[in-house]
Amino acid sequence: MPITRRDAMKRTLLAGAGAMLPAQVMAQRRPAPSASIGWIDREAPALSLGQTFGVPWPRGQVRDAERLAAGAVPVQSWATAYWPDGSIKWSAHALPAGIAPASVTIAPGRPALPPAPIRVAETTDAIRISTGDTMWEIARGGDAVVRSASSGGRTVLGETRLVAAVSANPAGNDAVPLTGSIAQVTIEQRGPVRAVVKVEGWHQGGDRRMLPFVVRLYAYAGSRALRIVHSFVHDGAPEQDFVTSLGVAATVPMSGALHDRHVRIATGPATLFAEAVRPLTGLRRDPGRAFREAQVAGRAVPRLVDMAPAVRDRLDRIPGWSDFRLNQLSANGATLAKRTGEGRAWIDADEARRAPGLGYVGGPQGGAAIGLRWFWERHPTGIDVRGAAGDAATLTAWLWSPDAAPMDLRSYRGVDGMDAYPAQNEGLDVTYEDYEPGWDDARGIARTSELTLWALPATPPASELLAMAGAVSTPPQMMADPGHIHAAQVFGPWGLPDRSTPPRARIEAQLADLTDFYAGEVDRRSWYGFWDHGDVMHTYDADRHQWRYDIGGFAWANSELSPDLWLWYQALRTRDAATWRLAEAMTRHTGEVDVYHLGRFKGLGTRHGVQHFSDSSKQPRVSNAAYRRIYYYLTADDRVGDLMRDLLRSDSMLQTIEIGRKVPGGDRQQNREGVVGMAFGTSWCSLAAAWLTEWERTRNPYWRDRLVAGMESIGAMPNGWLSGAAPYDLKTGRFDNPGPEISFSHLNAVFGAVEVNAELLQLLDVPGYRKAWLDYCRWYNAPRAEFVAVFGPRRGSSNLREAHSRLTAYAAVQTGDPALARRAAAEFYSGDAGLGMVDGDPRTMLPGGQIEWRRVSTNAASQWGLAAIQNLALVPDALDSVL
Repeated sequence: MPITRRDAMKRTLLAGAGAMLPAQVMAQRRPAPSASIGWIDREAPALSLGQTFGVPWPRGQVRDAERLAAGAVPVQSWATAYWPDGSIKWSAHALPAGIAPASVTIAPGRPALPPAPIRVAETTDAIRISTGDTMWEIARGGDAVVRSASSGGRTVLGETRLVAAVSANPAGNDAVPLTGSIAQVTIEQRGPVRAVVKVEGWHQGGDRRMLPFVVRLYAYAGSRALRIVHSFVHDGAPEQDFVTSLGVAATVPMSGALHDRHVRIATGPATLFAEAVRPLTGLRRDPGRAFREAQVAGRAVPRLVDMAPAVRDRLDRIPGWSDFRLNQLSANGATLAKRTGEGRAWIDADEARRAPGLGYVGGPQGGAAIGLRWFWERHPTGIDVRGAAGDAATLTAWLWSPDAAPMDLRSYRGVDGMDAYPAQNEGLDVTYEDYEPGWDDARGIARTSELTLWALPATPPASELLAMAGAVSTPPQMMADPGHIHAAQVFGPWGLPDRSTPPRARIEAQLADLTDFYAGEVDRRSWYGFWDHGDVMHTYDADRHQWRYDIGGFAWANSELSPDLWLWYQALRTRDAATWRLAEAMTRHTGEVDVYHLGRFKGLGTRHGVQHFSDSSKQPRVSNAAYRRIYYYLTADDRVGDLMRDLLRSDSMLQTIEIGRKVPGGDRQQNREGVVGMAFGTSWCSLAAAWLTEWERTRNPYWRDRLVAGMESIGAMPNGWLSGAAPYDLKTGRFDNPGPEISFSHLNAVFGAVEVNAELLQLLDVPGYRKAWLDYCRWYNAPRAEFVAVFGPRRGSSNLREAHSRLTAYAAVQTGDPALARRAAAEFYSGDAGLGMVDGDPRTMLPGGQIEWRRVSTNAASQWGLAAIQNLALVPDALDSVL
């Protein structure tokens, strides 16, 4: 079915294809703005510990985020991004704990207050946060992140510390214990629904000061819990600093008889290790049914005078069990042991396959619980209780268990004769790994973990503890309706699922199958572990029936060709829980582990490889804020906000890190001081994503002006984007004219440039840049004869034709060119250097339950997914007619 220019332009305006919309169109009368919010799991959770989510708004509709309400549901709202006219682009909303409606509607109005709003009080040495009858005291200095917590005026939790240990050898001998030392504390939010405190510092012990941390503490009205977002940077020397443990340890006051002290450790979604320090069940003599039932339920036992004398008079003869430990040292096996005390043998008590990561210790007078998200996925982890028979127990969540081998972040390989660039290029040619001695350095990578700490008035029943474990292991998440997000015209060209014709239904089916396949591969291939979880492999080895985990650049993907974006756009349009959580885990990984947060590579990321830091190509295309923006705006996640802000000055790193230093042939261009060579897509657009986000978040015109400077200077070039790269002045933010030469790179548009440019052109009126980008979109995939007729011989790559079909589609819609739309559809269906439309079932079942997907690689999957989503949004009729 042919499309007309009018059809194309209508879709541009109504389907949010990323075009700039005139102010007069945006100012037309609209109904009162509102947004429907639902759960990604399609139903309300059994337990909500507090909820935060983001909502976008069309330009001009909302002016004051704090005047948004959720009906009768208490809510705290704030702005996270603004349109150029000052109206709210994204708002964030926090709901109290214990409230889990099937849906809520956010709309202008007076926000309801919770029955007991959060209160924040300050003293010279502490911050006190009160949520109902629970009060948390947070120290401003010292070595305890949380000084204490009380319930109903009774202290149930003592000092909570960050703990670690480091050894000088890989065997882990003579490890030096480290404790987190606070350097700075900042109150970021004060309620009434949510309070946030940011704690920064270092781990210290002996003469060591290392592992800088940022910890955020979140308190929600109606909750007895404190959410802890724990981030640290590994700054040790990989050859001599081996971290042997890392965790969060809480002191829990213990009182009362040993038989009224309880330990609870979740071993599965519906199973709980539930024992007392001194057991009254299973004895040779029966204390009485009421005593047995009370202890199992976690209640205080009846008066001892009513206990059978045969047990009551011999209670001291029953051993008290003081220490308990659960170790999850692999993704598929956990062991639980206990002992009566220091120096005594550990006795096997239980085992599990995949523990949820929750532990409790306490009694009828109060206690504490701690939970760690991604517990088994990020092995080796642990839940540890020590000293339960004494005056104070220590409850620890181990992010890295001391019973595991130490972290070993040394390079996996030797130099193998590749001291100089020619030999390194030979290695690249055979293994796809860009190796260089000394550049495979893990110093500066980071990891963020999510924990929950409870201060409890008594031992909770088993059902409540299991609900707590479930809320930690699979946190409930609310998200605005995809239709509302799409109507707000954010994130460039994408559309809602469309199965209205057979071709569209076939594309939608393959999109769903592909995300399901990758979610399944994570589990089938056990892509788990502390440093690995969240990433996926790059390319499959059909001979070994194995992903190429040990072959250079074919191993971990490290965001190569934008799998992060593919998954987030699919989550945006479907609100599918499995897709969301796959994308979320990837965001937590790629923004932390694949990026340097300090040192000589700070602000740059590492190209795909066997280890997440092993490749010598350190580039902005990996640290790319475009991969974090969607998650940040959907969740208002403060840590991800920090990570994007950390990239604002990372262009300066290109003064010492020359990306193209190994490219053979020709003399290097000598730039003047303060000028670096910069590719438009892989570098400038990646940096522009951070500047765009900061401008939206803060309305600081400096970042808008920096964007405009780059755009204007590219637009003023004779060949614009077709030049591919140019010298870039770090001070002015402008490119020098590179001359008349045209050079294509197949990578320039596939690291978020398409998405970033769509947003830039929607927000900023820079006609020269618009023309430069549309020319690039039109000519990258143009038939060679047409290109040569206009420009002469083509120089550079023409790879990834299928992926670049979305550029052709964008140009077709922006120019109203139906022939270009049909060309885009033909390019998409070609499968050229991509995944293509797979006929029949592409999956093959292998012995042992493994599955192969024909022709799959993460590069192909990611770019096919993005091309499918954007072509469906831009040229759906052409997709129908061409197929």
